[in-house]
Amino acid sequence: MAIAPAIVIVPLGVFFFISGLIVNFIQAVCFVVIRPLSKNTYRRINKEVAELLWLELVWLVDWWAGVKIELYTDSETFDIMGKEHALLICNHKSDIDWLVGWVLAQRSGCLGSSLAVMKKSSKFLPVIGWSMWFSEYLFLERSWARDENTLKSGLERLSDFPRPFWLALFVEGTRFTQAKLVAAQEYASSTGLPVPRNVLIPRTKGFVTSVSHMRSFVPAIYDATIAIPRNSPAPTMLRLFKGQSSVVHVHLKRHLIRDLPETDDDVAQWCKNAFVAKDALLDKHIAENSFGEQPQDLGRPVKSLLVVTSGAILLMLGSVKVIQCFSLFSSWKGITFSAIALAVVTILMQILIQFSQSERSTPAKVALSANGKRSSQTKQDKQK
Repeated sequence: MAIAPAIVIVPLGVFFFISGLIVNFIQAVCFVVIRPLSKNTYRRINKEVAELLWLELVWLVDWWAGVKIELYTDSETFDIMGKEHALLICNHKSDIDWLVGWVLAQRSGCLGSSLAVMKKSSKFLPVIGWSMWFSEYLFLERSWARDENTLKSGLERLSDFPRPFWLALFVEGTRFTQAKLVAAQEYASSTGLPVPRNVLIPRTKGFVTSVSHMRSFVPAIYDATIAIPRNSPAPTMLRLFKGQSSVVHVHLKRHLIRDLPETDDDVAQWCKNAFVAKDALLDKHIAENSFGEQPQDLGRPVKSLLVVTSGAILLMLGSVKVIQCFSLFSSWKGITFSAIALAVVTILMQILIQFSQSERSTPAKVALSANGKRSSQTKQDKQK
């Protein structure tokens, strides 16, 4: 981390981790004290508490970096967003797709009840991962077969969720890179599948399991397609912390889950067809630099700004009191403790930034190709 960015990133990191640990503590107390008595009451309280933390990241997108998210969808879908349970499927285009989803959820009023199927290692992330665990995110192995029962039980728990929720599922299984695209193209060519140009081949097992267990209480699937205009740099966590803006285009299509086929094989094929259509839609975006419709007005609500501003003031006042009470800067012991604390925050911020980078994500494992060789990882992937 360079010195200049560190001057900005470290104070943001201190604020985020301290406020996040406070949120984690409140969540833990509510989990132990309230959840055994009333799961619904716990969920309602946790929604409000978790939203305080997620709003800090929404502020990072909206007010610090000024990332512009343009949503292309019909007015009927736009009006119903946030008023129903939904399964969200999306291509994994950028390093902050999950944050884009949080911004859309915040605009729809269901930020605190936005959920996702995440890889198991995510729950060990300080603050974010812990808060996701308390918020009933589903943490699974990358192999759906290995964790299918865990997924089923997690989905069944959501059937009595008291507020509208979005459950995000990245069915490609990994973030998009050119190296992974080449591997997917090789596999598709060897097996007679449509050769992708802008997406990876979806792994449908988790999607099929989700649909089969959520039909009775989730009315819709939100099919989201994320694209970056050619005149905009791709957004990353590092760019966000540096305050550098980007533009993200999101196309959203709503499907009624009752209209999906009944058999597992047909549901899997529906998902594959959806990604073939998504690939064509991205071709159109590349050609026109737009999804060709009038984007909906998402605005920029001040709620996240108020939360961060008030939180920062309280944190600064608290820090002054702690420094005065413990005389942190009047002794070598206090100075050493403060330096170690800042070093820990810097390391944690570096971990968070690197964890989000698509180049460092685990390549999706692709089945054996026709010639019996695994085509999931190219030399470029291994070098990275």
